[in-house]
Amino acid sequence: MAEASTSGVHEPFDLIKLSLSERVFVKLRGDRELTGVLHAYDGHMNLIMSDVEETIMIVDNLEEQAAAAPTVRVAKRRMEMLFVRGDGVILVRDNNLKIPKIESRIKLDR
Repeated sequence: MAEASTSGVHEPFDLIKLSLSERVFVKLRGDRELTGVLHAYDGHMNLIMSDVEETIMIVDNLEEQAAAAPTVRVAKRRMEMLFVRGDGVILVRDNNLKIPKIESRIKLDR
């Protein structure tokens, strides 16, 4: 923990402060993800972002296909400026952080 105190990081919001004016990845409730430049935040985790790309995962699970795995579609849109309400934010991280992609399958127990 000595590293954290010498780098000026004492609480979680300090990590977000380091990401101001940087590209960040934001995971939201409702299978939504954002990538954009973080300009401001507050104690409720409300965010102001610019040059934002929103990715929405749409799960199609029709009644006829109940036994089969659901189909996942991806929709994307771009926005010049965005206000993100903090109660929907799950995760904020540096967009340059390299994380290995994990393949997963959705299984339904019926």
